[in-house]
This record gives sequence, C-alpha cells and structure tokens, in this order.
Amino acid sequence: MHDIQLVILAAGKGKRMNSDLPKVLLPLRGKPFLHYLLEAVQHSSVFNHPTIVVGVGSELIKKEAGSKYHYVTQDEQLGTGHALQCAEKHLKGKVSDIMVLYGDHPLVDSKTIDTIATAHSKGGSPITMATAKVQDFKDWRAGFYDYGRIIRNGKGKLKKIVEKKDATEEELCVTEVNPSYLCFKASWLWEHLNKLSNKNSQKEYYLTDLPGMAWEEGETITTVSIDPVAALGANTPEQLAALEKILDEQLQASS
Repeated sequence: MHDIQLVILAAGKGKRMNSDLPKVLLPLRGKPFLHYLLEAVQHSSVFNHPTIVVGVGSELIKKEAGSKYHYVTQDEQLGTGHALQCAEKHLKGKVSDIMVLYGDHPLVDSKTIDTIATAHSKGGSPITMATAKVQDFKDWRAGFYDYGRIIRNGKGKLKKIVEKKDATEEELCVTEVNPSYLCFKASWLWEHLNKLSNKNSQKEYYLTDLPGMAWEEGETITTVSIDPVAALGANTPEQLAALEKILDEQLQASS
C-alpha cells in the first residue's frame, strides 16, 4: 500500500448540466459519478480513508459516500487550489504525500491511480501528474478541447499548464492535455499553495499553476501518460452521453 493521502474534490455545481444535483451525484448508467471513482479508489493501493472536499449539496454527498471518508467543506467555489487550501488544516503535518482526484471523473480506474502513485514514489519529484495524449478533439474526444494544455520545453520537460481560457491559438493546438490528476510531496505543497494567484480569466486559484512554480524553481516534474478514457469528465449533457457510450462499450467488452 502506498503511503499517500487521497483528496477527492467534489464541491462543484455542474452549472451546465441542467440539474439541481451536485455534479458528482449526477447519474451515469444508474449510479452517481462519485460512486465509480470511489469504487476505483477502494480497489487501488492508496485507499486510506480519503478526504472528500464538499460544497454544494454537501449533506447529500456525505449520505451517498458514507462514513469511510473524511469530509472538508469548501463554502465558496474559488477553484481547485482553494479547495485544497480548505483541506490544509485537516491534513497538514499528518501525511507525507497527497494525491488529488475529481469526483466528476467517473472513468478513472484503480490501475490509473496505482500508476500515478508508483511514479510519484519512484520519481522523487515534488509533483507527479498524469497527462493524456489525444489525436484530435473530435468525436468522443471533443470534451478534451476544454482541458488545460501541457506545455513542454525543447527537451520534452513539462514547463507549465495553460488553461483553455488563458491559452493562445498556438497553445490550443497542443493535443497533450491535463486531466488534473496530481500527486504532491505534502511539505512542498503546503509551502506553495498560499502562493497561488487568481489573476486569470476565471478569477480562481488553480492547482494547475503549481507545476509552473516548480519549473521556475528548477524542479523536475514527473509525468505519467494515461489512457485518455480514464481522463474523461463531463461538463455538458453531450459529454455525459459520450461517457455513457464508452461505459456501455466497456461493459460489452467485459461480458
């Protein structure tokens, strides 16, 4: 078992999904998004009473997930960096490493989680992150166009992540995207989390700014390429329909 504390971000509203439910409780083939992720976590090597950051519909989420988890509340949705800041008091000084996953990404499997954890344990970097390479942004891959882009230097080293709304036309052509599955050395994380700025188009604090900080400090960032399917989330009904189709295909293949 990896000595990594898992934090699941589950505070989002899902404004574009036309539902009053918290986004992580939206149904996918009869089960909430969150259930798929929690099942994957339970079958992984990093299941160690994960912390779930809740916000909108927090009591519904707690009831659905149950008592195996610690809960932290994010009262205002000010970005992923802010969500982890809300968990800092609960976790600081208690764990050596932290992995961040998202409750609205239901197709993550235990193999992907273990791959990230192993790479982090072996890599020795302050940050380990998953990336997904797609051939284009068509068909079921269309949702990836909204993802942050992985920007590398001439030697192939990760330099920074640029969110779609902050990207140039050239950067938007990059087809290596960021699902935001991140693993941190906790001591480095707490030192840098309060340095995040919200000077961006969304006025939010992005966890994805942290790799850029590490780069500026001369740190190496470990990256792991994962199956794009495991990186998929859903922000629109159309993207939800794509998830349902992929899940159907997976079930048919395994039957």
